[in-house]
Amino acid sequence: MYKYLFFDLDGTVTESAEGIINSVAYALEKLGIPVENKETLRCFIGPPLSESFREFYKLSEEDIQRGVLYYREYYPDKGIFENKLYGGIAELLEKLSKTEYKIILATSKPEPFAVRILDHFGISQYFDLIIGSTFDKKRMGKTDVLEYALKMCGDPDRSECLMIGDRKHDIIGARDVGIDCAYVLYGYGSREEAEEYSAEYIIDDMANLEEFLLNK
Repeated sequence: MYKYLFFDLDGTVTESAEGIINSVAYALEKLGIPVENKETLRCFIGPPLSESFREFYKLSEEDIQRGVLYYREYYPDKGIFENKLYGGIAELLEKLSKTEYKIILATSKPEPFAVRILDHFGISQYFDLIIGSTFDKKRMGKTDVLEYALKMCGDPDRSECLMIGDRKHDIIGARDVGIDCAYVLYGYGSREEAEEYSAEYIIDDMANLEEFLLNK
């Protein structure tokens, strides 16, 4: 049924909470905003960074830009590697790479960071394309990323494409471009979110994801 698989990164391929949270905390502290409990920053995992500063801290546009710059003081050297692969994902990607699927990474994280992460964990070779956001803001959210990824795939039949992610932004982005979404519960979202935003599929864990994709 599906020929193109678009994987999210944070919360789907990598368990990246520690590095993202530490980077956000560093940025907020430099903005003069104390962080008493870092767990409150888990909401930053998944959405574009500027969107999260705007939504969760009501920052001015000037402070959002400063916050993004501060985040990038910490993240490229430290936060990016405060990160690990989900158990079983490398093995699944290797198996998928031997099938007829086209495997694409589609993340709201800046593309150069995504490439470094996949290279670091030795899994870049399993992806046909690695697509992320751009520093010049021409591609930002999941919808922009998916539109560009589909274009780079030659604009395939949307019924042959599946987004695999763990947050509402993956569902919304997939719906915006006319493709289905499989929502994984081992990431940073919840069954309630998956149901609220009407994901086409809800996948409990890595074993279920493997069974779903290799028997689809």
